[in-house]
Amino acid sequence: MQLTILGCSGSVGAPGNPASGYLISVDDAPSVVMDLGPGTFANLQVHQDPTDAHVVFSHLHADHCLDFPSLMVWRRFHPDAPSKGRNLCIGPAHTPVHLGRLSSDDPDGVDDMSDTFAFSPWSERQTEILDRVRITPYRVAHPVETYAMRVEETGGTGSFCYSGDTGVSTNLVEAARGVDYFFCEAGWGPTSEGRPEGMHLSGADAGRAAREAGVKTLVLVHIQPWADVEATVAAARAEFDGEIVLGQAGMVFDA
Repeated sequence: MQLTILGCSGSVGAPGNPASGYLISVDDAPSVVMDLGPGTFANLQVHQDPTDAHVVFSHLHADHCLDFPSLMVWRRFHPDAPSKGRNLCIGPAHTPVHLGRLSSDDPDGVDDMSDTFAFSPWSERQTEILDRVRITPYRVAHPVETYAMRVEETGGTGSFCYSGDTGVSTNLVEAARGVDYFFCEAGWGPTSEGRPEGMHLSGADAGRAAREAGVKTLVLVHIQPWADVEATVAAARAEFDGEIVLGQAGMVFDA
């Protein structure tokens, strides 16, 4: 099982690093795209046929989903290689309406995705099986319905956890327990002191969560372009003595 970062900039895209999107690849099965923020669809095309993938969403803030209408155009209207059938789409309960409004021709309408995606809503800690990939969602602390995702390969031993966007959360630690790679947001930069609760983590918070979960490698993501990146990494390192990687678009991780 392999994870490729399509983009991991926090809140907005950065030069050379789009907003949030991750590609899970396994042998002999469709891939899984986790989040599809602005700019990530272009990078998805670099790695594979965009129609050969299921799509799952941690939540539906703009920086995590705005390239979905572009994927719909490709799947429906590509002159040579449109989608040959339906894939799965899993996300918060209101996903079909929220994303349907983004791609509708009618300002008050909702584009029906059911011609090309079969949608199911997340249910707390209920594992979803997408061919050879198993994803278990854990509700985390954010202003909208949001899930961290624990990702495992059926028959394999590797594991990933993607935090989505979240404040400090015991569910996040549970989701990440013992994983090989923990892709954890650090949207507040080095510290969350003076920041609103239930929204984002700092580098220190991410490092603490990684330590409490006993992960092997912490990959810091969702850091805004204006943040002090070196200080954010240093704050995580003060809390976690395992391997720490600063996530960037194009990085590939094998588990």
